[in-house]
Order: sequence, then C-alpha cells, then structure tokens
Amino acid sequence: SFSPSLPLSICSSPSPSLPLPLPPLSLPTPSSLIQEHMFSLDNDKQSYSLKPMNCPAHCLLFKHRTRSWRELPIRFADFGVLHRNESLRTLSGLTRVRRFQQDDAHIFCTLDQIEEEIAGCLDFLRSVYEMFGFSFELYLSTRPDKFLGDAAMWDRAESQLDSALTRFVGDKWKKKEGDGAFYGPKIDITVQDALQRSHQCATIQLDFQLPQRFELTYQPGDEQKSTCQPVIIHRAILGSVERMIAVLTEHYGGKWPFWLSPRQIIVVPINPECYDYAKEAAKFLQEAGFCVHCDLIHDQRMQKKIRNAQLEQHNFILVVGEKEMAKRTVNVRTRDNVVHGEFTLDEVVAACKHLVKTKDLNSDTVWNRTS
Repeated sequence: SFSPSLPLSICSSPSPSLPLPLPPLSLPTPSSLIQEHMFSLDNDKQSYSLKPMNCPAHCLLFKHRTRSWRELPIRFADFGVLHRNESLRTLSGLTRVRRFQQDDAHIFCTLDQIEEEIAGCLDFLRSVYEMFGFSFELYLSTRPDKFLGDAAMWDRAESQLDSALTRFVGDKWKKKEGDGAFYGPKIDITVQDALQRSHQCATIQLDFQLPQRFELTYQPGDEQKSTCQPVIIHRAILGSVERMIAVLTEHYGGKWPFWLSPRQIIVVPINPECYDYAKEAAKFLQEAGFCVHCDLIHDQRMQKKIRNAQLEQHNFILVVGEKEMAKRTVNVRTRDNVVHGEFTLDEVVAACKHLVKTKDLNSDTVWNRTS
C-alpha cells in the first residue's frame, strides 16, 4: 500500500520529548524504470512479477502484527533468489546477471538506535572483508539537494553515521556531500583487490521513506500515545553473491585459499601398485570433511600428474609411492611447487582443519607448524 501522505511521526525512544513530527509528503509513485527491469506476466486478469528485491517482503513481515518499541531493533536477513530484467548489453559474466542472490538484510530500529546498529554493521563488514584479505575505504554520502523527509531528521541521522564511522576507523573515512539517496544517507564501501582495483559490493543505507510507503508503525511507551515509524537500515555485506565470486576470483587470481577452495587436495600415486593406498588415503581425507580428488589415470607419468594438479590449482598435492605406502604417510607439496615433505594422514587432517578454522590465507605456515 503506497500512501502519499501519512499522519505519523518517527520516534527515537519512548520518551515523550524526542518524537520528530513529519510533515505530509507527496511521495513519488513506483518508478516506471523499476518496472521496466522486472520480469512480469499477466494471467487470469492478474499481473505477476518475479521478485526483484527483498525490501517489500521484509516490510510486510514487520507489518503482519503490532510491534512494540521493546522489540526494536528487529533484523531480517534473506538470501532469496532475485530476478531483474537487465538490458542485454549490460550483462557481463558474473558481475551483472539477471538471476542472482544477495545477503540482504533490513534492520528496523528507532532513530536513537541508528548509531549502534550501524556500528554493528561495520564490525560485521570488517570481519568478513578481513577474512577474504580485502582492504576497503568508507564514504559517508549525505543529503542531496532533492530529498524526502525532514531536514532535522536527516541531520540527526547523518550525525549518528558520522559518529559510528569515527568510532570504527577514526578519521580514515571521507564524506561525499550531497551524494546520498533521496530517501536517506548512506555509507559507501569500496574494496580493493590484489591488483588495487576498486569494487563496490557492500551497502549500508538508511531509509526514511519505505516505512511511510508501507505504513510501518510500532507502539511507543505507555506515556506516549502517538504511533511511531521505524527507520530501516538496508545492509548487504557481500552484495550479489555472484558478483562477489567474480571479484574474489580476480582477487585470488584463481588461487583460492584452502578454506574456500573447491579443489583442496589431490592424491597422486607414483605407480599402479600404489593406487589402492591412494584411494584409501583419499577416502580418509574425504571422511574428515575435505574436497579430495585422486588421480588414477594410467597413461600419465607422475610428473605430468603433478603438473596438471598445479594447473588445476589444487591447494595440496599428496604424492604417494611405495615408501609412503609402507609408512602410511603422504608427501605434501603445493600448487606453487613448494615441497613440505612427509606427513602422516592424521597430521594432514590436523593441518587442514587448522587452515579451515583460522581462515589463514598463507597455507605454507601450517606445515611448518605441523613439522
């Protein structure tokens, strides 16, 4: 339900001295541009569309029953499939697709809760991006010339975003004056990959207008009789999962860290007499929870098999011969042709579990630790 004028106020706490009245607004109707990018069909005199975004669904989840100020903040997260009818000329690999998923979240909170919620979003952002080995830059985009809502409310929200950013990184962020969306200020996050190329994946965006459009309200404290509107924080850390996979592929140059790799281990037997032990070792490692391949091609020399494994970017190549078979060990080397030597299968499992647990991007250190 889209209403052009709603007699509601945004409250930041149950205190009667804090509500900020909102003047009636003439909100724009849903953009025809958005409708052009939706997959729609008509059937039985009804119009249907594939979901292009998660925001309306989360608003309906919030609205399905009466909410109290004691419940706020309320956080909804969604990895649902989305469809957008992008122009054919704009499609590009995994970076721009028509069917995608994103780690979408919407936080419904009071005006007073914005700073703490934004601080939580930024902490979440840092934990994820540091795990991937990304560096990133932060920008605060402020009120544009054409905006909806009350200027005092914008100023107050921007002040809280400013404070949250300062708490997070000190003065290591920049301000983009007038670059915010018409419905709220935002924090732009730009990541740099291994080649120092910039990508924008994450989003942290305030929204004052969607709660009005969907007539979202919550009940304030007993001493306050008027109904209040929440503020929505749009939060996506990865953004489009498909686009993030493309960025990570470029960032790692195809050499995925062990904990993220689809080709973690390959077992290479020296000769056919070692095939049974190679299969036994591969099964043991698979049962420990790792992605393991076993190269049993008969018409290739061991050196050719190792070279193929390196080109296929297997993190670890475990070579087994008669000596390893007799001692129940494997000889460990990496895709970069670093030979770490002989280890028992239990030692290999322990080393690999350590890499998965710590998300260490330098896999060589674990073998020094094990030895």
